[in-house]
Amino acid sequence: MPRSVNHVASRARRKKILKQAKGYWGRRKNVWTVAKNAVEKGLQYAYRDRKQKKREFRSLWIQRINAGVRQYDMSYSEFMGKVNSLGLELNRKTLANLAMNDPEAFKAVVEKVKG
Repeated sequence: MPRSVNHVASRARRKKILKQAKGYWGRRKNVWTVAKNAVEKGLQYAYRDRKQKKREFRSLWIQRINAGVRQYDMSYSEFMGKVNSLGLELNRKTLANLAMNDPEAFKAVVEKVKG
């Protein structure tokens, strides 16, 4: 009896990978083994960087809050400590947005924290 090979499934698998490699440079876009490695590595980076993106944004928010608070002679840690002790329900994303786009509202928050 002849050997049965599911060419439909294997071709579909390869097409899926080559479709994901679209836009890559050189052999990475059209040679199966090279494209497979490139796509797998790209997916690893994508998974890792979805986590890193969150860290980077938090870091950016902290820098913006620190820059905004320094104008009123406070440090970031001092400010956040007082915000938490007062029980203000403002997260870093919101505070950074206020510091960037609405300085008057941010000043009001800082004055409230200073007491």
